[in-house]
Amino acid sequence: MPDIIYTKVDEAPELASASLLPIIRKFASAAGVSVGTKDISLAGRILATFPEKLTEEQFQSDDLAELGRLVKTPEANVIKLPNISASVPQLKAAIAELQSQGYAIPDYPDAPSTDEEKDIQARYDGIKGSAVNPVLREGNSDRRAAKAVKNYAQKNPHRMGDWSADSKTEVSSMAGNDFFSNETSATLDKAAVAKIVLETANGETVLKEGIEYPAGTVVDATFMSAAALKDFLTAEIEKTKSEGTLFSVHLKATMMKVSDPILFGHAVRAYLAPVFDKHGDALAGLGVNPNAGLGDLLNRVKDNAEIKADIEACMADRPPMYMVDSDRGITNLHVSSDVIIDASMPALIRAGGKGWGPDGKEHDTNCVIPDNSYAPVYDETINFFKKNGKLNPATAGTVQNIGLMAQKAEEYGSHPTTFEIPEAGTVKMILDDGTVLHSHDVEAGDIWRSASTRKAPIEDWVNLSISRQEAEGCRAIFWLDANRAHDAELIKYVKPILEAKGVADKFEIMAPREATRASLETITKGENTIAITGNVLRDYLTDLFPILELATSAKMLSIVKLMNGGGLFETGAGGSAPKHVQQLQQQNHLRWDSLGEFCALGESLIFLADAKGNEKARILGQAVEDATQGILDHGRSPSRKVGEPDNRDSHYWFARYWAESLAAQTKDADLAAHFAPIAEALASNEEAILGELAGAQGEPADLGGYYHTDADKTAATMRPSNTLNDIIA
Repeated sequence: MPDIIYTKVDEAPELASASLLPIIRKFASAAGVSVGTKDISLAGRILATFPEKLTEEQFQSDDLAELGRLVKTPEANVIKLPNISASVPQLKAAIAELQSQGYAIPDYPDAPSTDEEKDIQARYDGIKGSAVNPVLREGNSDRRAAKAVKNYAQKNPHRMGDWSADSKTEVSSMAGNDFFSNETSATLDKAAVAKIVLETANGETVLKEGIEYPAGTVVDATFMSAAALKDFLTAEIEKTKSEGTLFSVHLKATMMKVSDPILFGHAVRAYLAPVFDKHGDALAGLGVNPNAGLGDLLNRVKDNAEIKADIEACMADRPPMYMVDSDRGITNLHVSSDVIIDASMPALIRAGGKGWGPDGKEHDTNCVIPDNSYAPVYDETINFFKKNGKLNPATAGTVQNIGLMAQKAEEYGSHPTTFEIPEAGTVKMILDDGTVLHSHDVEAGDIWRSASTRKAPIEDWVNLSISRQEAEGCRAIFWLDANRAHDAELIKYVKPILEAKGVADKFEIMAPREATRASLETITKGENTIAITGNVLRDYLTDLFPILELATSAKMLSIVKLMNGGGLFETGAGGSAPKHVQQLQQQNHLRWDSLGEFCALGESLIFLADAKGNEKARILGQAVEDATQGILDHGRSPSRKVGEPDNRDSHYWFARYWAESLAAQTKDADLAAHFAPIAEALASNEEAILGELAGAQGEPADLGGYYHTDADKTAATMRPSNTLNDIIA
């Protein structure tokens, strides 16, 4: 097994790897460190799922499963780049591309009718959404801005949109009958096996059985009323129109891959309600599924003039929509994975509450977030900036995060136990001793789900929080709502541990709304705080605060201290990656910033040094930090514009600063002697290298694919400087 595993992923991060990874391997080898790869890309996972459909030459090992075993061992040292959490449209696009490349994999069956089709759909459904993270995250999350990144952001503050007190931008959520209000929770005093059943007038249906929970597990159950959701969306559409704002829906259909596409479908149906009322049978006959989005619907009705006309008339009468791409007419409701709440809401807030409308201009926006579990975070943030004005990145402190995510904690682990209810009745979770742990009366179409959080991850999370607060010495807040069923159970764990460790006075416990306000007040004063949160808030906050503080979440230091002793080093978010790939394909310019990869690499090497006593690896890791600082101090990050330095230029400078730091250090003479000529060659050939990199830009780039690129074509595109390649080789 290589010392470090670097993940093969998708889109812009993977393209950047084609340039960066050869540099990393070359430098690491000088310290006796081997760097291998494992393919967790969407295409790789699809191929690994259907080995019987592949030729011997096409065979793809199940690298995700292998990594899943590795992260449970003390030897794990994994650098994880952002991968696609696939929506159904993305999954279908990847399947079509692979088929066009000669892979005989099956189509995704939308409405399986045979056992074979049901099996195919089930196998594909295992790839959808957050299929990777629950497997790899065998530890809790420590996310914070690297010191060099934060210093740079304060010295070079990014532009923030102005807020006004009379802004009409708001967050709208259901008044009740949502996941938040219907939640029940219990902590198991002994190990149990559970089943979930639906009792109706027609009998009992087992929805899921054989669910094993160890003692101490917090088990939640809840549901959202489909009728209440429909009424809410209908009212919000009318309210948005009357207020003259943009209508937008913000969900997480990639991670919440069962529940949120259904919520998204309700929004599509509500927005086009007159069309569905009039043409329901015809739309069904064309295979229209609102969950697939407006884009799919428009494609299916393109040959039906009457339906198209009615859609146009309906949309003209509705409030204008928040747009993904106003130039191309891509709306909020086109594809469920286009508007992801943790990326879309911070971007709108950073812009002063403005969203892009179909007219290509910015407008105040009604941000519809149906469920109240986490919507108050965004509502309070908007209210804070309306009252106090925009945040000043030059003086703002920072919000770090300790996130409870190990072993499929909380909602992100709820996919196998989420159901759209087929008929009215009562859903019960029943333990093997006959105990009815949870019971909810439901109607047809309601969305019922259960999630769980195990004892060991909770205890590890609290102890990790204690360690981080001791290291930082700053304010630390557990974002837990005593009035929410699940959070109340977690508080029963948190308080005794803090008291036993004698540190209860160093921590606060606040509901998310109050914690949001306290955190914003703290960083506005230039002070720091640690947000100690559950899994979903970890995801949301490590986009929200970095985007406000740093302009991006891609530059966050993200360390997962695996519970069995290994390390997983994540490299930031990849939400903007598709636009980056499009620009590369059109102009051969990649604006992806690899700063997150640089930060993760440094931490990985230092972790390796501690784990294996390899002091050369430590020196390499420390030099990575110097190189990262050099990138920031000298403005070597990629530009957004073609013809200006891009990702490949930043990798040249990273290699140069890294080599120069290693050549200058005095702790290891052999390393210094090894890297001195490399540093000299990189410096003396600066003009030639930068000229070759610049000369590659401007013309379209052929990658041989989008989801499954051609390795040779990608290498040729991402390594266009023969001078640099010769030095690295």
